[in-house]
Amino acid sequence: MARGKGIVPHFFYPSLWEVELEKLKELGVKAILLDLDNTIVLGGENEVPQRVRAWIEEAKRKGFKLCIFSNTLKIKRLWRISRDVEMPYVKGKFKPRRGGLRKALNFLGVKPKESAMIGDRLLTDIWGGNRVGMWTILVKPLEGGMGVMTRLLYYLERFLLRLAIGEHIEVYFRQNI
Repeated sequence: MARGKGIVPHFFYPSLWEVELEKLKELGVKAILLDLDNTIVLGGENEVPQRVRAWIEEAKRKGFKLCIFSNTLKIKRLWRISRDVEMPYVKGKFKPRRGGLRKALNFLGVKPKESAMIGDRLLTDIWGGNRVGMWTILVKPLEGGMGVMTRLLYYLERFLLRLAIGEHIEVYFRQNI
């Protein structure tokens, strides 16, 4: 399966703070949607790690429009984190459905090919972004943020991705960058 199709992301990075903003600029990306849990903060937590915070600030300095796109049920928590990092949020219930992503893109005033979806989950973040036509970037989840069920889903998703691309994701992207 080709990059940017189904659950296969366009790019893979070991962490959010390693995502190359200059590369996104070269692709014409103007806006970045960020998943919340295990991408910006540990699952269920409120504290944004300093490295994530620094990356967000750098993205703002480089002129990217940023938005948290989350399907969390904890709206007050989402609001607090959004306020803390000075970034708007759009609640995307039922990820990977297209409606929430289109709402976020309309809010930011960009077209799908001018935007990127960054997240740690293949069946929500990456599949949703690909379905809308956005650039998609898979990052490893923040260390320590996964409960038992999340960990099981994570391994299931990685197994499905390996079936789709025929090898381990880190090998595939190292060879195909």
